[in-house]
Amino acid sequence: MVKVQEIPLNQIKRPLPRANDPNKVQALMESIAEIGQQEAIDVLEVDGQYYGFSGCHRYEACQRLGKETVLARVRKAPRSVLKMHLA
Repeated sequence: MVKVQEIPLNQIKRPLPRANDPNKVQALMESIAEIGQQEAIDVLEVDGQYYGFSGCHRYEACQRLGKETVLARVRKAPRSVLKMHLA
C-alpha cells in the first residue's frame, strides 16, 4: 500500500549518490517557491527508516529552499526489496 505524506528531509537516507542538473534544480526551486511541490518523491520505508532513490532534483530543491519536509509517496517494503535497490 502506498500513501502520500510529508516526510522530514533529514529522515530520508539517499544511499546512491546522484549528480543533479543544477539548472533543473534551480527551475524546481522557483516552481516550488511559487506554487509548492506538485509531484511527490518516492521513498521506501524499511524497518521504520526512509530510503529515497528517485526524485533527486525535487529532494535537492526542497533542501536548498530550507524546507523541513518533502511530499513523498511512501511504500513499505521488507529489507530484501531494499537490497535489490542497492545491488
